[in-house]
Amino acid sequence: MALSLTINGEIRAFDAPLTVAGLIQALGLDSRKVAVERNLEIVPRSAYPATEVTDGDRFEIVRFIGGG
Repeated sequence: MALSLTINGEIRAFDAPLTVAGLIQALGLDSRKVAVERNLEIVPRSAYPATEVTDGDRFEIVRFIGGG
């Protein structure tokens, strides 16, 4: 079964089942360096592995970039 997700305004398809942690991994991101908003609510980093992703979810994912 495929999930249709909107990530930062772009519709993308992923295989189900999927958690927020799995989504971050599938996107090739480091979970320590991102903030995730799912359906207008911030997902705590500690909840990434337990938060199930469902078809139609909308995500905003912000990457932290260091610099000076």
